Amino acid sequence: MRNIILAVALVVVITAGATFWLARQPCSWSGVDETVVEKYAEAAGRPARKPYINTDQGDLLLFCFLIAGAAGGFVSGYCFRELFPPKKGDNP
Repeated sequence: MRNIILAVALVVVITAGATFWLARQPCSWSGVDETVVEKYAEAAGRPARKPYINTDQGDLLLFCFLIAGAAGGFVSGYCFRELFPPKKGDNP
């Protein structure tokens, strides 16, 4: 039991130390959009522009997922018998 407690304490100390050390490091990681896509788009003469529908405003992206989920649920509910046909021995 004592070994388990020591192992858990060691893992907690190492995790806390690594988290603290990583939080103090400068952020040098950039996403694929910044490093690859924008570089090739500018090389091709197509610089970045604002999107037609900016989903970063408020809860617009969440609302879009809600509508897509509701539409998918309606379609799968409507087509339930075709998606999951009853077995041949079951009563309809």
